[in-house]
Amino acid sequence: MTDVCFATISSMPAERTHSVNMDEKDVCAFSNKEKDRDGERRPPAARDKAKDEAKMSGKKDGGKEEKRKRLEEEKKKKEEKDRKKKEEEKQKAEEEQKKKEEEEKRQQEEEERKLQEEEAKRQREEEAALLKEKEEGHQLHQEAWERHQCRKELRSKNQNAHEGRPEEAFFSRLDSSLKKNTAFVKKLRTLTEQQRDSLSNDFASLNLSKYIGEAVSSVVEAKLKISDVGCAVHLCSLFHQRYAEFAPLLLQAWKKHFEARKEDKAPNVSKLRTDLRFIAELTIVGLFTDKEGLSLIYEQLKNIIGADRETHTHVSVVISFCKHCGDDVAGLVPRKVKLAADKFGLAFPPSEIISTEKQQPFQHLLREYFTSLTKHLKKDHRELQNTERQNRRILHSKGELSEDRHKQYEEFATSYQKLLANTQSLADLLDENMPELPQDKTVQEEHGPGIDIFTPGKPGEYDLEGGIWEDEDARNFYENLVDLKAFVPAILFKDNERSGAGKDKDDSKDGRDGKDVSSAAEELELELEALDITDEPLELEGPDEAENEELAKKLLDEQEQEDEEANTGSHLKLIVDAFIQQLPNCVNRDLIDKAAMDFCMNMNTKSNRRKLVRALFTVPRQRLDLLPFYARLVATLHPCMSDVAEDLCSMLKGDFRFHIRKKDQINIETKNKTVRFIGELAKFKMFSKTDTLQCLKMLLSDFTHHHIEMACTLLETCGRFLFRSTDSHLRTSVLLEQMMRKKQAQHLDSRYVTMVENAYYYCNPPPVEKTVKKKRPPLQEYIRKLLYKDLSKVTTEKVLRQMRKLPWQDPEVKGYLICCMVNIWNVKYNSIHCVANLLAGLVAYQEDVGIHVVDGVLEDIRLGMEVNQPKFNQRRISSGKFLGELYNYRMVESAVIFRTLFSFISFGVNQDGSPSSLDPPEHLFRIRLVCTLLDTCGQYFDRGSSKRKLDCFLIYFQRYIWWKKSVDAWTKEHPFPIDIDYMISDTLELLRPKMRFSCSLDEATKQVADLEREVLVKLGLAMEKDGRSSAMSEAEGLDEEDDDGDDDEEGGAETEEQSGNESEMNEQEEDDGSENEEEEREEDEEENTDYLTDSNKENETDEENNEVTIRGGGLKHVACAEDEDFIQALDKMMLENLQQRSGETVKVHQLDVAIPLQLKSQLKKGGAGGSQPCIHEGDAHIDDTMQFVMLTRKGNKQQYKILNVPLSSHLAANHFNQQQAEQEERMRMKKLTLDINERQEQEDYQEMMQSLAQRPAPANTNRERRPRYQHPKGAPNADLIFKTGGRRR
Repeated sequence: MTDVCFATISSMPAERTHSVNMDEKDVCAFSNKEKDRDGERRPPAARDKAKDEAKMSGKKDGGKEEKRKRLEEEKKKKEEKDRKKKEEEKQKAEEEQKKKEEEEKRQQEEEERKLQEEEAKRQREEEAALLKEKEEGHQLHQEAWERHQCRKELRSKNQNAHEGRPEEAFFSRLDSSLKKNTAFVKKLRTLTEQQRDSLSNDFASLNLSKYIGEAVSSVVEAKLKISDVGCAVHLCSLFHQRYAEFAPLLLQAWKKHFEARKEDKAPNVSKLRTDLRFIAELTIVGLFTDKEGLSLIYEQLKNIIGADRETHTHVSVVISFCKHCGDDVAGLVPRKVKLAADKFGLAFPPSEIISTEKQQPFQHLLREYFTSLTKHLKKDHRELQNTERQNRRILHSKGELSEDRHKQYEEFATSYQKLLANTQSLADLLDENMPELPQDKTVQEEHGPGIDIFTPGKPGEYDLEGGIWEDEDARNFYENLVDLKAFVPAILFKDNERSGAGKDKDDSKDGRDGKDVSSAAEELELELEALDITDEPLELEGPDEAENEELAKKLLDEQEQEDEEANTGSHLKLIVDAFIQQLPNCVNRDLIDKAAMDFCMNMNTKSNRRKLVRALFTVPRQRLDLLPFYARLVATLHPCMSDVAEDLCSMLKGDFRFHIRKKDQINIETKNKTVRFIGELAKFKMFSKTDTLQCLKMLLSDFTHHHIEMACTLLETCGRFLFRSTDSHLRTSVLLEQMMRKKQAQHLDSRYVTMVENAYYYCNPPPVEKTVKKKRPPLQEYIRKLLYKDLSKVTTEKVLRQMRKLPWQDPEVKGYLICCMVNIWNVKYNSIHCVANLLAGLVAYQEDVGIHVVDGVLEDIRLGMEVNQPKFNQRRISSGKFLGELYNYRMVESAVIFRTLFSFISFGVNQDGSPSSLDPPEHLFRIRLVCTLLDTCGQYFDRGSSKRKLDCFLIYFQRYIWWKKSVDAWTKEHPFPIDIDYMISDTLELLRPKMRFSCSLDEATKQVADLEREVLVKLGLAMEKDGRSSAMSEAEGLDEEDDDGDDDEEGGAETEEQSGNESEMNEQEEDDGSENEEEEREEDEEENTDYLTDSNKENETDEENNEVTIRGGGLKHVACAEDEDFIQALDKMMLENLQQRSGETVKVHQLDVAIPLQLKSQLKKGGAGGSQPCIHEGDAHIDDTMQFVMLTRKGNKQQYKILNVPLSSHLAANHFNQQQAEQEERMRMKKLTLDINERQEQEDYQEMMQSLAQRPAPANTNRERRPRYQHPKGAPNADLIFKTGGRRR
């Protein structure tokens, strides 16, 4: 019905909606009334139940609805959060991508910009070079044409001179005075280019007709330069154009001059070069005819070349001839001229003065000379390479060259360079190719690898291991200096810059000289001499003293200038003083750089620089940390003020030479400061490497006392820098080898030996092969980090928590962790106990891990004994200590420890003493293993059965030690190692301080035999002859006995007599028999309270199956308040019980009962003995028996029976031993008491004598008599006290 109503509502018009809603309300009200009537008809209980159900259902529906809404809201919030997170991540990724793209774009633009700049720079350089080359070509072209035109004009004038010569009347108008003509002729002997005009004017005004011969002689003998030849040719042309006889006379004079020169063995090359050019120029300008002039030139040139085909000392003459006259005389066209003509299209003047046919002989002659010159160059090149190779060998062996060889090589290298330059010049002039000069590849192959590794690489490819510096910071400190010229105005260091320019030239020259030194010549026969380094002390040179005097004078001048400044009281002086006072506070790079800039800006005067040098030089000897920064200050100031570094280096040299010359044994701190300062300056290249190595050589020449420390300090400061620098590597290596040889030859103190070795290996560390690191999974690396790096005494709990979080369900992870714990040698030796502690805590959660680790350790110990290789010794020591620590943390039992100890002295050891491959006689490592294991856990074997086991083992161990000592391998020259003896004695004294050690192998063997016989007797096997006697079987028997005894004590089901007999059977007496039965009984009682013994706290080992049982961790105790209340109540109850029992009297059990009088007559000897169940009296009237009296009770009557017990029984033997022990104890106490009395008497006597000596002596006439000493107390009777004399019991 409601469906119909709702359907009609949707189709009704709007105006009828209100009425329909009213009808719906009526219908709903009608239905509610019906429900109310139905409810009235129901019983009250049913109505209440229905109401409750309605309420519950409403509550449930409401709760579900709220829960559903809450879940939907949470879901929406989560979705919204995820959506926002994704949007943020997306936005972040987009921003990162955008930044990355921008960065890449910026980098790309930067690279393109750099490439463009480089390309533009290269183009500018090419354009500049091309422009320069073009200018040079044009200049050549212009000079060639000018020279050609001048020669051509002058030649035409000279050839036509006969037509224009003046007549006689002309000469009459000229000056013919003797004075002026003679002066003019004299001037011709010293004519120069500057005198051209004056000489021309004088020639025009003089009549020299009568002085032609003198003029010719003056011209021929004139000492001309190449630049003066033009003036001489000009004057000769003037003479030829005026005087017809001048040219023939000049030609004859030249011929005579050249004929006379043939006899000279060493002609003047300069004169020869000038003369050849002079006659060539005269021929070219037409002063001589072609036939006469060319024949003279050719003859002279041929003579020069013919005499110079081997030495080529006159090559400069030939070059000069080709350069100035070759184009016209020989038709030469230089290569430079050809290239300029081809490249720039320039037309150079043709060679048309002399015909081509006449030029051919000159060309052939010059080309032949060039061929011989190239052969000479090749020969010298090979010799130079051989010399360099020999020099490298000498430098490699000795490190330096002598002055003579250095000088010889310099001369040879200079001549070669000169010959090479001349050959290149002649090749260019003749348009010939230079010969190929092959480089010597063997030099790089022989010595390259040893030096190339020290060559500094590029800044971006810096090698931290093979570089000059230790690391990148050191390289930046010593190489990256502040450029003061970029910050400071140039006016502030203008004067220093001038002086520095000249010094830089000198430095560059010295650098070239040093470079030449590295390749100086020496013959192969002298290489062996280079290895012998003399030990003679170096002499201090005289110039050094002069230098010191000069420096002292400079300091005095400075002091005077400072006094003047003090008088003026300038403000600058105060600033400088404050600056110097603040210098010791500059302890980092920024502060020292700032100080350098401040000094350069504000205090740069000559006196202030000297004051700064003195402040740097007088640095306190304790402040060695300031030296690197002071050296950096000097290096930073050096470009602007070089005199600071020079003055400081001079002062340090003087101070160093002073200490060397003094040879005293004081002020070592000052000496070390000086050499360390020198080393720091050397690393900044302020102190030259040559001087630094010279200082080291001076120290090595007298290698004693303080010189050793100074040399080591110098090497530790800059030795690595010198050794790894290419120009000083060889010499430094030789000095280092010399130092090591001196260390071996001299008997130095151990402190000096250590210093020398440290310095040597700092400079030249031994080569270490780079190991390839094994790549492991991250989890395995984490396990190794926890065990091998993080684990310590304070982090054990933290590491344990991390270990518990590992995925133990993964067998691979578990196996790797077990393997890491078994490989205990990877752990630091002092942290092995931490691994044992960690394993003990881990076993509570992973019990099988402990089983596998213990099994692995025992297997590794056994494997070490089977392999027996020395390389595993450290590994075996670590495994032995780990086993002892496992026992300390209750992971293994004492039986495992003793079985391992007995295996050390028995496995692979032949009982007959014959050698064994598993344990050779001279091998003592097993002794070290035993001592290591006992030092680790032996202190806990101090009571109960463990103590008896250890006593038994020590007897066998002493026999093993003496067996090792008695072998033939130990002699007087090669005795038994004393460190092994000390180690054994330390171990035994720690465990058994009162134990008496065996003195020989026989005594140790006897002790072992007595022990074995005693054990067999107690086991009842004395008559058996097939008893086991080996150490291992003995140990197993003892283990079984102790196990049985412990089980009996735990059970407690036997009678007291049986229990006592069992304990007596298990007792092991000590070798000296000093312990009595009461002490042994106390030890048996202590076994029940010992938390480290085998009886109560450990599970025993199954001997037959050889299975090791591990004690589990059990349930973990959780503290709670109830336990604390219980413990407080228990303590209170125990305290009340003790207070109540404290007043009670304790009744002592009577163990010894008096013997009846009627039986004393029947016994020959009296003695009492008894135990709790019976009382007996013995008499040893027969040698092998002992009499006892047994007391029995029948009803109320006591009965006595005499028993003869054999001495072999345990009862008689124990009783006899007890009597002996009691007697010895009484005698010992008696002796102690008597010693006490004697000592007390002696002390009283000494006190009395002391008091008498202090008291003023009275006047005694009878001095010979001395009062007799009377003891005031009297000595007690020891026999009465200890019952050792008098009556018998």
